Amino acid sequence: MSDILSKILTVKKQEIAAAKALKPYSILLQETQSAAPPRDFVAAIQNKIAAGKSAVIAEIKQASPSKGVLRGGSSGSVHSFAFVPAEIAQTYAQHGAACLSVLTDQQFFMGSPEYLQAARNACSLPVLRKDFILEEYQIAETRTMNADCILLIVSAFLLECGNPPGNLKNESLERMLKLEQLAHSLGMAVLVEVHDAAELEMALQLSTPLIGINNRNLHTFATSLDTTLELLPSIPSGKIVVTESGIHTPADVARMRAHQVNTFLVGEAFMRAEDPGIELARLFF
Repeated sequence: MSDILSKILTVKKQEIAAAKALKPYSILLQETQSAAPPRDFVAAIQNKIAAGKSAVIAEIKQASPSKGVLRGGSSGSVHSFAFVPAEIAQTYAQHGAACLSVLTDQQFFMGSPEYLQAARNACSLPVLRKDFILEEYQIAETRTMNADCILLIVSAFLLECGNPPGNLKNESLERMLKLEQLAHSLGMAVLVEVHDAAELEMALQLSTPLIGINNRNLHTFATSLDTTLELLPSIPSGKIVVTESGIHTPADVARMRAHQVNTFLVGEAFMRAEDPGIELARLFF
């Protein structure tokens, strides 16, 4: 996965450079003022938890490097269910999702900014832009898409700041803090994603309450919910733990909720179902 992540970040930097050549950052930043008012991503999660329910960040994802095409494949294939982001967003909203997550990376995940905009326009849920954010330019870009939350992946910053070698921890943290500040100034929430204790230590220095724990091992692709449970004791009570990857059955949900983990980011399990919203309700409600 580190190799895949490295390839993704290389392509991402090329995409950012190409975008800057077409539209300078200063102009993009001005355009954020015309974006739709942001929806409160954190409050949407808190309201579900306060009501005693699971807070589900339901993902719209057509493919991934590790799983291939999940939805919208060729006719007759197991992945031939229609991939229509607006319809998926509507069924998620109807069946109890707290928020949406939409992939916008095209080359590796078959995502698109247009998918995010279509999904957000189709319902009233706040939306996370799921992509590999590295620079301020992408933060402004995210707001012009009308997204309400950004993702900061600690491992991506560690990898970036390690080439050329430098003070990984300090440089990575400094960059994340800067991006978080800009996102908050534009009215967006921040979900910071970690995979292990060292990354968690860094993430906790950000002000965001949203701490995502990815249960998928970056090197082996093995997925274990133990990852979330092992990191829980190190997370202050004021933070909201978002468990990511590996949620496939009601038993998985029950296991997490038994440890007071009530917020879930789920994509694959929903994307493989004929009606993603009905599958959401089956797993969580």
